[in-house]
Amino acid sequence: MSIFSIPLDIPDVEVINVEQDQHQIIITVKSTLTQTRCRKCGKTISKQHGEDKPILLRHLPILDQPVYLKIYPVRYQCLECKNNPTTTQKLPWYSPRSQSTLAYEGYLLRQLINSTVTDVHHKEQVGYDRIEGILDRHIDTQVNWDLFTRLDTLGIDEIALKKGHQDFVVIVSAKVEGHLHILAVLKDRKKATVKAFLQSIPSRLVETIESYCCDMYDGYINAAKEVFGHRVNIVIDRFHVAKHYREGLDSLRKREMRRLKQTLSEPEYQSLKGAMWALRKRPGQLKKEDNVLLKRLFVYSPLLKQAYHYQHRLTKLFNANITPQVAARRMRRWINRVQSCGLTCFDKFIKTLNKHWRIILNYFNDRVTSGFVEGLNNKIKVIKRRCYGIFNTEKLCQRIFLDLEGYNLYA
Repeated sequence: MSIFSIPLDIPDVEVINVEQDQHQIIITVKSTLTQTRCRKCGKTISKQHGEDKPILLRHLPILDQPVYLKIYPVRYQCLECKNNPTTTQKLPWYSPRSQSTLAYEGYLLRQLINSTVTDVHHKEQVGYDRIEGILDRHIDTQVNWDLFTRLDTLGIDEIALKKGHQDFVVIVSAKVEGHLHILAVLKDRKKATVKAFLQSIPSRLVETIESYCCDMYDGYINAAKEVFGHRVNIVIDRFHVAKHYREGLDSLRKREMRRLKQTLSEPEYQSLKGAMWALRKRPGQLKKEDNVLLKRLFVYSPLLKQAYHYQHRLTKLFNANITPQVAARRMRRWINRVQSCGLTCFDKFIKTLNKHWRIILNYFNDRVTSGFVEGLNNKIKVIKRRCYGIFNTEKLCQRIFLDLEGYNLYA
């Protein structure tokens, strides 16, 4: 039989015996340390006083076979404390009352990345509650600020735990030197809840925040204003802004299509089929048939042609590498031209624009967007589907953290 050796890679132990059957490998080990600290006085003690019952700990698999380490913990007696109490030696490679080595717990956490507790439970034949316990021991349910030296860009947005329900939770994240980090999953989107979290950020980290990205919800904006003041560049994400002015064009399209359905013949109206998708494409993405369709549509609806071109002028404005001052002048010019030509489909957007004028223009300072927030939201949706829903905010925070940081921590 061929034999090979591999390092156990556990400090301060020696292998005493190895047993193997068809189902598992049991390695008996002994500590090479000859002392411990008294549990009462804390002094170093070295007088041995027997051994405790053996502990069987699950360890990293070898050739796809489960491996267990068996150790008889040594007891030491303190000669200086009253009644000479004994203390059982504790070793750094496993936790007291744990059924696994720390290395195997890290292995299980690595298996959990982009997976589920149930999947790991079946693959490793480890109890569901035991895996949950390992997750709780190693992954905090609240952010550990000691892990951060800076925050750079904060992003905030809400997601629904249940589709079709209004039970929103708020996801707070940070993009630091290109890397995405989860900071919190807040129980609701009330201003007081968001403000309390922002106030919990240590002052040393607040000084490193350059931008705070959010949508147009007043709770997010006002909470940041009250906590950060003018120290942080509060930015309404440009894609949320774009969504609002595109809704103006879309509402006009619906009205015009209803009008054209009543005024055009059936063949003429059917020739406009697909106009919605053509209108939503950027000019550079239009195919030849899209251009033909839009040209035909604009003959029937000159108003829609005007709105279409004004929408794309505003998009070009946001794409331009300009200062907030230049952007403000061009935006005012855009508003004046829209209002002077009689278009009303953008009225609601212009009202919103005037309400959030300054923080919309803040985008042009560093051109920061909430793209990383939307990307994280998609990842969270995958986590929820994979786990058939996670309705506990602390558990959700743990799973997001593990999927984002797990490979760096446990690979």
